Amino acid sequence: MNGAHDMGGAHGFGPVVQEPNEPIFHGEWESRSLALNLAAGGGRWNIDMSRFARENTPPADYLSRSYYEMWLYGLEKLVVESGMVTADEIAAARQGTSFDAVSKPRLRASSVDKAMRSGGSARVGEPVEAKFAAGDPVRARVDAPQGHTRCPQYVRGRVGVVDRDHGVFAYPDTNAHGLGKKPQHCYAVRFEAHELWGPQSQGGAVYVDLWDDYLETT
Repeated sequence: MNGAHDMGGAHGFGPVVQEPNEPIFHGEWESRSLALNLAAGGGRWNIDMSRFARENTPPADYLSRSYYEMWLYGLEKLVVESGMVTADEIAAARQGTSFDAVSKPRLRASSVDKAMRSGGSARVGEPVEAKFAAGDPVRARVDAPQGHTRCPQYVRGRVGVVDRDHGVFAYPDTNAHGLGKKPQHCYAVRFEAHELWGPQSQGGAVYVDLWDDYLETT
């Protein structure tokens, strides 16, 4: 979707501040935010669903929240949508009300370390034919999807060259909405800076991972 989260190539947001020796978390609440997301999910939703929960936010709210505040905001929507709790129960919990667990935990404390080390993958082991190969010139489609997408606005309509084929992965645009994985190839596509931002750019290139359905032949 075209939302406030898609800031690539946009002006007016100030410089990206690099923090020397930046800690993994700036406070205990940030680590708790990550832990809650991992523990609550447990297979109830996939990574694309969680991304869309954060993206599908009014621009003013999105831009006023920090990174882990957005994780908590998205998690609240996911637990309500999945039927784990109700919006009223969340409001009551903020006032100090306690509730019994609605289901057995899917991620126990003893298995957190293993889960964090193994991670999750959207790679799909299906023999899907690739539409493109390294060296092929391609154009990113100009579609403006209503739901989740991993194709950033600043590359749409621009021409790049396939650098490599990563293999077969779940397609984010359907996976985020429970419409199936729709397995297809994902490629690293190289876009020259002048193609994205014109002759005034200072050279260089950007590599963007794009799925088959985002691309067309030139």
